[in-house]
Amino acid sequence: MNKFATILAGGGGTRFWPLSRQELPKQLINISGNDIMLNDTIERFNGVIPMENTIVVTNRSQAVLLESIMHTSVQPGNILVEPVAKNTAASILLAALFIEKTHGDSLMIVFPSDHHITEEDKFRKTLDEACNIAMETGKIVTIGIKPTFASTGYGYISCGSEPIISKPCNVFEVAEFVEKPNFIKAKSYLESGHYLWNSGMFIWRTSIIIDNFKRFLPRLYKTMLPLIEYLGTDREEEMMNEIYPLLQNISIDYGILERCDEVVVISGDFGWNDIGSWDALGAIFPPDEHGNIVKASYLGIETRNSIIYGEKRLITTIGIDGLIIADTKDALLICAKDKAQEVKEIVKMLNEKGMQAYT
Repeated sequence: MNKFATILAGGGGTRFWPLSRQELPKQLINISGNDIMLNDTIERFNGVIPMENTIVVTNRSQAVLLESIMHTSVQPGNILVEPVAKNTAASILLAALFIEKTHGDSLMIVFPSDHHITEEDKFRKTLDEACNIAMETGKIVTIGIKPTFASTGYGYISCGSEPIISKPCNVFEVAEFVEKPNFIKAKSYLESGHYLWNSGMFIWRTSIIIDNFKRFLPRLYKTMLPLIEYLGTDREEEMMNEIYPLLQNISIDYGILERCDEVVVISGDFGWNDIGSWDALGAIFPPDEHGNIVKASYLGIETRNSIIYGEKRLITTIGIDGLIIADTKDALLICAKDKAQEVKEIVKMLNEKGMQAYT
């Protein structure tokens, strides 16, 4: 069975503002020092999924730049451009129907575009096992991450205490998908040993996920279906503009995964991190002897446990602890590290005040 990667690359990365913008989001930025995050994602699954079998779903404001800097193995015809953002369910259905149309029933592996993984060999082994489980059982498979601390920035997966499959790897039934918790709940999840972080990576056969759309999101399926015949034709953009605004705005988690009883999870432990906000930079760059992560021209006195990012100007600090300072050519962010998840609210305020030039 053919394997196809689908990378969801249309997000705005609002929690990484002011570095990440709508037209240049973090997945199109070289944060790690290797390559842009999207290309790192493609290289990471090489050997398990043919890189030329990569489908990328993005939005119109990012498409031209994405095509110019994306990995050369990705065929231009495999870039699906959404005219408006309609959340992950629409993106995934678009890709699934496209794969079915062009290649028939195939194995589809969904990846976010902005993750960082340090142990790539272990990741590829886990991914290969997940692909085999999905092909052999027809189940919807997700990869959960063994939590290492009580994170309030990740969603969680509650799973059974005993595996339903133990060879070649442990596979658990998913009991529940849980939203980002407060610290007390996150601590209890960590201590229980029955919760995994939700990585947002999913593996299924295209026929299986399309059947689940027909069952749980029939309106979304029926509205999108006429669009598929126009993909790759000179009427693609016209029909995208006509049909896409009519689609439901709903995530795959809410729309299908939380309602389907055929979802299983494999636990992964391969140095995973969702680089979703400034406080996650510690997963890429080790802190200095004072606990600071610095990517800037910088001098400091009595500065501890802070994240300092700058592009050109010299940044200096005296006597601060636990702050994020992010300085770009037209905007400066200063916030407490424990408020990193709230940076997206600044982007919301900028849009509300008509200051889209900064978003």
